[in-house]
Amino acid sequence: MDVDNKTIFWLIRLISIVLACLVGILMLDNVWLKLMLLLVWTWLVLAALLLLKNRATSGQIMSGLLFVFIASTFLNQEFLSIRVGMVTLFVYRLMLAACLLYFLGCLIRKQWVARAWRESPVKAYLLFFVLWGVYGAASLIWAASFSEGLKYLLLLGTGLLFVLLAALTLNQWADLQWFHTIWLVMTALLMGIGLVNYFGQIQLPTSSLYGGPAYKLGYPTAVFTNQNDFATLLSISFFFFLAFACEKRALVWKASGSIGALLSFFLIVLTESRASELGVVAGSAFYLFLMVPTRWRRRVLAAAGVLLVAGVILFSGSIFSKMTPYMTVETDYSINDVPASNIVRIHLLESTLHYLADSFGVGTGAGNLSFALSTRPVFNTNHIFEAHNWLAEIAGTFGIFIGVGYLIIYLALFYSLYRYACSLPKQTKGMLLKGALCGQIAFLFSSISPSSVSNLYFHWIFLGFLVTLLAVLRKEAASSYCSGGM
Repeated sequence: MDVDNKTIFWLIRLISIVLACLVGILMLDNVWLKLMLLLVWTWLVLAALLLLKNRATSGQIMSGLLFVFIASTFLNQEFLSIRVGMVTLFVYRLMLAACLLYFLGCLIRKQWVARAWRESPVKAYLLFFVLWGVYGAASLIWAASFSEGLKYLLLLGTGLLFVLLAALTLNQWADLQWFHTIWLVMTALLMGIGLVNYFGQIQLPTSSLYGGPAYKLGYPTAVFTNQNDFATLLSISFFFFLAFACEKRALVWKASGSIGALLSFFLIVLTESRASELGVVAGSAFYLFLMVPTRWRRRVLAAAGVLLVAGVILFSGSIFSKMTPYMTVETDYSINDVPASNIVRIHLLESTLHYLADSFGVGTGAGNLSFALSTRPVFNTNHIFEAHNWLAEIAGTFGIFIGVGYLIIYLALFYSLYRYACSLPKQTKGMLLKGALCGQIAFLFSSISPSSVSNLYFHWIFLGFLVTLLAVLRKEAASSYCSGGM
């Protein structure tokens, strides 16, 4: 699909206006006024579709819908929350429904969808995500709580669906630039809210700290439930801003990126999320490694390995003494015991391993890991019933096959992107590659901070960005090879 930036920008504005009008109507209390305005809105949408038919291609419309959807995910549950049975409608779920309906329409009427699948250079990744969704649905057969499984499948399905739509629809560098720009702009908006949280001691109603004690109101949470969720987003965004500042030539863009990176880290420190802080440190070390000339990298890795082994040996006594409390097996406990937070996290991991072994490696089933932790406790988790570790949550919920498969896919994405980064491309390509790679490292660490990542949609947006980036790079490489061969 051809990308016309002016057309895409026009589409984004039009779709955003239509979406804002719908959200405003749905927030009204007067039922009759709401129905009347919905009727008017429907006619306006039909008029907009006729206008779009003459001004944009189906592929451009699909891209515009996806870009507005990406932006809406950063709003989380703000502005709209309507309960419909077991499902709660948020702004981004409305947009996902619009994207899916339009994509299905294109699948029936247009040829580019089938062609996009046939020509996709990342089909192996996409097939794993499809298999993950099918396995999750099948896991309801042995899940102890069917209702919890359905709710979890909704979260999983929306995430996997976006990755598939993004990989099949966004296939040019201009698409990735729009993707990247939307991430930066929406993160900047959330950082502004986070600064208001801190300096104004004000929390939004969606925050678990809303209405809490005064000493907690200063934690930055933005639109998230707690500060750990926000810190995980910022740990990825830090490197998007850093790469933006390093790769842009204009001073104003360098200053903007630098300010964004500094504010990201400042807010992470304010959240007191140690995992996210560690993620930024680890990602920064890798960013410095990417700046080393390729011919020196093996020597740098060897020197780093020697220093690491020497450090472990030198401080082995201190390390062992700190780890001893975590290696103590708890055989009995009182319900009134209040273990330290680090001990609770170890107990959550131990419990997850127990459920995994008890299920013969197939997992507890979609949504049932937290159900098992709450109804069949093995260790004292101080009434905390989420795994607090994304990799452990996947393995405990969906079993060894999906857990290991996710890790392999994640590492394969990293390795494949790193191979392209070794050529140290400049400007846009280098910015996107470095931000993506360092963001991956940061997420591996910071993902142990939130109680669960399944409901943090920016994770799926980031995963879609990685898969799409790799697809574009592979298509470009294949095109260059064919041109060279000719």
